[in-house]
Amino acid sequence: MSDGSDHEVAARLATEAGRLLLAVRDELADGTEAERKAAGDKRSHDYLMDALSRERPGDVVLSEEGADDPVRLRSERVWIVDPLDGTREFSELGRQDWAVHVALWQSGDLVAGAVALPAQGVTLATPDPAPPPAYVGAPRIVVSRTRSPAIALQVRDQLNGTLVEMGSAGAKVAAVVQGLADVYVHGGGQYEWDSAAPVAVARAAGLHTSRLDGSPLEYNRPDPKLADLLVCRPEYADAVLAVTG
Repeated sequence: MSDGSDHEVAARLATEAGRLLLAVRDELADGTEAERKAAGDKRSHDYLMDALSRERPGDVVLSEEGADDPVRLRSERVWIVDPLDGTREFSELGRQDWAVHVALWQSGDLVAGAVALPAQGVTLATPDPAPPPAYVGAPRIVVSRTRSPAIALQVRDQLNGTLVEMGSAGAKVAAVVQGLADVYVHGGGQYEWDSAAPVAVARAAGLHTSRLDGSPLEYNRPDPKLADLLVCRPEYADAVLAVTG
């Protein structure tokens, strides 16, 4: 078992899984996108499960790529991981908007988390990620590069903002933390592993995080689907919630 803090373990494992994924990308550069997707998901998942079993043997893991063990609902400590967030972006050589998520839920709340952006050489992690730098200009609402959900368009119109297209959920939240965007709203189709680590990091950076109706985000629930999400600079929270709530 590692004697490092949970924050350090989250950051290190997310970073190392990211390095592994970069190696997979290089190894399969001449392969198909489907081959890269399958290999990336499996190898990163296997690495994280093995590392957590060694470093935190008494804890339970909820992973996108693993079977859901109901014992987690009786556990005090549950790691919530997405071994490869943005599989499509990862499979497209040259894209940087994909991530690795490692978060720890303990006794009712998220207590540590890390989002690695391997292709950018960046890992954002608790306990003290840098807050986003000051920004003056039209609010930037980050959206999927393949579709702009209606709720994001409504927020853009209400805030007189602009849209920023990006891939994975982790990359989108990271963009708000890094000051590259100001608002991320998502209206459906996510699970706990999609947002747990990004939300832990965003909270630590002083950002607003909630459901679209303003209620708290809750993790390690019987049904891991967590359909909607808001992460934004605090100064925009009331205006966004007036649209989404």
